[in-house]
Amino acid sequence: STQQALEQARGAAEELEDMKAMVEELQEQNGQLRRQARQLVRRSVSSLPTAAEVPSQHLLTEGRGTRERIQALAAETADLEVSG
Repeated sequence: STQQALEQARGAAEELEDMKAMVEELQEQNGQLRRQARQLVRRSVSSLPTAAEVPSQHLLTEGRGTRERIQALAAETADLEVSG
């Protein structure tokens, strides 16, 4: 009976040590994943346009549209001059 209790205690102690090792390994993996997540967030944030770039993109798009309208009007004007 005492022998059986000692064996159970040893088994429980070994299981506890195994669990401690597993916890340490999981904590290390968690730390690595957190570091990777922070790096991904930094990369994502750094790839976003700055506040100064956003209006510039808008103005470039607007400028292209205006240029296309001017070209269309110039073509219409040329057609009118030829037919008139």
